[in-house]
Amino acid sequence: MTAEEEKVQLENSSPKAKKAMELFQEGYNCAQAVLGAFAQDMHMDFQQAMMLSSSFGGGMGRMREVCGAVSAMFMVAGLEKGYSDPKASTEKADHYDFIQQLAAKFKAENGSIICRDLLGLTKPGPDSPVPEERTEAYYKKRPCQLLVGQCAAILAQELNQ
Repeated sequence: MTAEEEKVQLENSSPKAKKAMELFQEGYNCAQAVLGAFAQDMHMDFQQAMMLSSSFGGGMGRMREVCGAVSAMFMVAGLEKGYSDPKASTEKADHYDFIQQLAAKFKAENGSIICRDLLGLTKPGPDSPVPEERTEAYYKKRPCQLLVGQCAAILAQELNQ
């Protein structure tokens, strides 16, 4: 299946994936796109959600570490199924297990949760802090829009949304 066919399949199978991919296409970064697709459900102000997740794009500020879409998937999971009592060891373990399950599902589809690996970059370390212009060529060479959709679809499925 081509990337374009997979995008269409995601859009048709998951409204959250469709919303996340639309937000990415509008220019939001990968983390913003995923968190934005769930913000209303989490009772978050959209602007605050965009501000909160703005640091995680490009694998955390274009350092190409953990994929921003994956980071946002974990943020939403924390808002929905997280814990707040620091002594709640059972809840903490259950939550970390859930996070590891989400990561495993994403890794099964993509081989990694690391931005650098997902983009096929070989240079270690951060990229320039200046983002690339979002052109048609940019969207064709980067899998990010598809990865954003996958994170939103995985999360929606696991949260039964």
